[in-house]
Amino acid sequence: MREILIHGRGGQGAQTAGNQLAQAFFDEGHFVQTFATYGGARRGTPVTSTLRVDDRPIRLRCNIERASAMLCFDDSLLDRNFLANVDGDTAILVNSNQPAEAFAPLGEFRIIAIDGKDIARRNGMGKVVNSALLGAFVAALEQPKIETMCDVIEQTAPAKREQNIAACREAYEQIRNTV
Repeated sequence: MREILIHGRGGQGAQTAGNQLAQAFFDEGHFVQTFATYGGARRGTPVTSTLRVDDRPIRLRCNIERASAMLCFDDSLLDRNFLANVDGDTAILVNSNQPAEAFAPLGEFRIIAIDGKDIARRNGMGKVVNSALLGAFVAALEQPKIETMCDVIEQTAPAKREQNIAACREAYEQIRNTV
């Protein structure tokens, strides 16, 4: 079973990204469980989206104790508290304009950094980084397929579908070419 944590701040789209990622896994025939936690339920407070993905029905109904992957929408959230549920084998993708080496003081973690804001801006998305981060994340995870992820984004994006898909594909290629 793959257990995934998505951390962000209210208003960044972490919950939407979690739902879209869950849909992409489901569309590829996997069983999916997803739930979210909201800090103060207001813009800017930390939020977490949690996913479990498996080829068999998922019976667990508890918090994730050791994630196999993490997506962090805001590098300021990447601290010891958020890293308590990961280990050195966990793939951690962080939205940051800093290189992965900048996070070395946090410990021996497998951190992949991508500047989702820059990719979003280049593709006409402004500050909306969901699609770029999802593209990068599926490249790092090697699952689900990029085509499936783009199909889900096309079906669920409230606006700028072409720009969302372009940002997703650009980030996917960037990570594929560096990992």
